[in-house]
Amino acid sequence: MPIEQLITTLLSCIFFMGLVAWYSYSKTKGEVDSKDGYFLAGRGLTGTFIAGSMLLTNLSAEQLIGLNGSAYMYNLSAMAWEVTAGFATIIMALVFLPRYLSGAFTTLPEFLKSRFDDSVRRMTVVLFMVGYGLVTIPSILYSGSVAVLRLFDIPELLNVNYEIALVITIISVGSIGALYAIFGGLKAVAVSDTLNGVGLLIIGILVPVLGFSLLGGGDVMAGVNTVMTTHTEKLNAIGAPDDPVPFGTIFTGMIFANLFYWCTNQYVIQRTLGAKNLAEGQKGVLLSGYFKLLIPFLMMVPGIIAFHLYQGETLPSFDLAYPMLVKDVLPVYLSGFFLAVLLGTVFSSFNSLLNSAATLFCLDIYLPMKKNKVSDKELIKVAKIASVVIALFSFIVAPILMFAPDGLWQIIRIFTGFYNIPVITIVLVGFFTSHVPAVAAKVVIIFHVITYAVLKFIIEIDINFIHIYAILFVVETAIMLTIGKLYPRTSHLIYTKNTIVNLTPWKYALPVAINLVACILMLYVLFSPIGLVNGLSPSFWGVISVIVAVNIVMCALSLNVWKKKYEHNLEETNHI
Repeated sequence: MPIEQLITTLLSCIFFMGLVAWYSYSKTKGEVDSKDGYFLAGRGLTGTFIAGSMLLTNLSAEQLIGLNGSAYMYNLSAMAWEVTAGFATIIMALVFLPRYLSGAFTTLPEFLKSRFDDSVRRMTVVLFMVGYGLVTIPSILYSGSVAVLRLFDIPELLNVNYEIALVITIISVGSIGALYAIFGGLKAVAVSDTLNGVGLLIIGILVPVLGFSLLGGGDVMAGVNTVMTTHTEKLNAIGAPDDPVPFGTIFTGMIFANLFYWCTNQYVIQRTLGAKNLAEGQKGVLLSGYFKLLIPFLMMVPGIIAFHLYQGETLPSFDLAYPMLVKDVLPVYLSGFFLAVLLGTVFSSFNSLLNSAATLFCLDIYLPMKKNKVSDKELIKVAKIASVVIALFSFIVAPILMFAPDGLWQIIRIFTGFYNIPVITIVLVGFFTSHVPAVAAKVVIIFHVITYAVLKFIIEIDINFIHIYAILFVVETAIMLTIGKLYPRTSHLIYTKNTIVNLTPWKYALPVAINLVACILMLYVLFSPIGLVNGLSPSFWGVISVIVAVNIVMCALSLNVWKKKYEHNLEETNHI
């Protein structure tokens, strides 16, 4: 990269990042001096900020690079992780969020304490903290830094070897990202996420449009026609057994993995716990589900375009497909904006994790240890110190991931499996039963850690890891229910409401959720042998028409039910 271009890129990047930082600071100044202000944004987040922050927390550089690489190498089957998350956001909005907000919980372990006991809380905190500290935070930092290295050739720019360049990038990216979490709390994270989300949306649309133009020799529609008429097998989202995500896994372990991520994972749900009210929380969660429908178009179609452009060339890695496309289609004057957006996605996931890890440490370890006799000022100070320690620890662990023998994704898959299934199992059983005792939750946590370790490291079984998730969920649910049957809870479960925010549901939540399901179904029909694969089949429009008709009827019925319920509640209020 010429020195003039490098300077332009860096200056424009600094300008855009500075703009985000300034706006985030102006929106949070003086609002992070209390516990709720620092950890839950003062319980004042609106739907827009919740959706923006949830989306950017979920999406980072590894998706941008990895999903496009998967589409380049295979097909659209990996979109299942993104698109089917819409089902989980619906469950979160309609089932989990009302329960969380009615108890005014700050963390998931706090809810588990209220349902089971303090020991269950401590055990889940250990699971989260170990998982976040050893794997999730370092892997986010590592993958984001690698993406920056690949896209901007940092070793050549700094004239150092790859290892040193990686360490420098990790420390630089991590230090800047940590500032939001350490000094701005959750609101600064949410505001910066939303602004970076707008940037990601712009880049996400721009890259495929410019890619289609390049593919079509300057004609966007010609490029679109090429993708839709040649090598249409690349447009297939119905994964075969040897594809990255076999279609059958959508109906087994992926359900529970998504439920864990979107409904119980602290660093994702924390912004919903800071919602201004239930209606705003539901708007934000469901809007994030709609944004997930765009992922195949913004983060996978460019990989297919790259396949059509570079299929005759030999790429060192299919993960380089997107970086190569970006270099070929993005104008020089936008390179700084793209770098700012790319870094923004990394910052988002990294600082969200830091903020949530500090929240768990302060509220579920430090505060109980001090018998809840800690001022807000001291608690915030401890949170900042904890964030610095966790960030420094991640700077040490992240570079080590380059030596992982089975690659980064394998490391993430293995270690996430140690805590995702037991957590969602315990929460679901806790929600829908009252007789299952705390000992059942403790047994399941210990059983899962041991069993999962044996299945992954001792016994070689030829089953997709997503199916293993489902098997363990069923077994562990059965264990908890059996213990509840044999040794039911002796004391009566008292659920105390602690209403801080308005818990009136959003009246359009159910019809919007129904429409989201319809959109997911139509997306899968489009990217299937019924749809674009081998050309639209005769039954395509018939299937789409049925889905649309059922959607309209169900939405109308749900609105009518809500109206009757509202009128009934109003009548009771007037009677009182």
